[in-house]
Amino acid sequence: MPTWTIGAVEITRIIEIEDDSMPAEVVLPDARPEAVLPIEWLQPHFITADGRLLTSIQALLVASEGKRIVIDTCLGNDKPRAVPQWNQRQGAFLDHLAAAGFPRERVDYVVCTHLHPDHVGWNTLLENGSWVPTFPNARYLFTAADWDHVSRQPVTPLGDYCGDSVRPIVDAGLADLVRPDHRITGEVRLESTPGHSPGHVSVRIVSAGEEAVVTGDLMHHPCQIARPDWCSPFDFDPQQALATRQRFLAEQAGRPVLVIGTHFATPAAGRIVDSDGGLRLETSPDK
Repeated sequence: MPTWTIGAVEITRIIEIEDDSMPAEVVLPDARPEAVLPIEWLQPHFITADGRLLTSIQALLVASEGKRIVIDTCLGNDKPRAVPQWNQRQGAFLDHLAAAGFPRERVDYVVCTHLHPDHVGWNTLLENGSWVPTFPNARYLFTAADWDHVSRQPVTPLGDYCGDSVRPIVDAGLADLVRPDHRITGEVRLESTPGHSPGHVSVRIVSAGEEAVVTGDLMHHPCQIARPDWCSPFDFDPQQALATRQRFLAEQAGRPVLVIGTHFATPAAGRIVDSDGGLRLETSPDK
């Protein structure tokens, strides 16, 4: 399985979907083929030869100080969703977690960078007709701002993802509504990156002089490194999302920080470097 080591911390990718099926006009309307093809470093990993976006829906498993942490829980099985590829899935996600040493009963923390359907789906599973917590011994970490927002939202065209994937966790008493700078272990902490959602967070990992950050959806695709002004229609506050992205890129550029994009296709990670007056992702292979 794709894995990186950051000091004493091990990070493993569990990929639920990776392909070119998500049209640019849905996720990033500005990222049309004629706009991304001139960004030459996006090939071959992040766009197809004809300029379609390659994207991923994945979870990151973090082993730190004896704790097992799952960052974002993808789409889940059996969930009724309007997106055909997301609807009533029957995948082997939990088998992959167990094979990586993260059986669901032994997970200590579940971190949702934000409460959207492709980040909360495996929070629950269907058992005897009811949605129950997938990770019964874990604490689920949601920001208070995101819970306050999603709990008051009407059911969206994407489906009742709060009702089937978030609210059951709160009702079961397993949710901790945390500040966006919450520390999970001495090596792993949350970092406020609002805009895509009111309480959106990224996850910063620092261990033995090495550093990584899991972005969440402050960026949806590596093309936004070159063009941070390209925004997603799913951003709660596009201007704040843009400001967050610009600040993040300025702070990481030229530093030895492994940036792991939650929706970035394989190899999914790299370091942000200067390139002819702009920025690009210098990809980092899995170890």
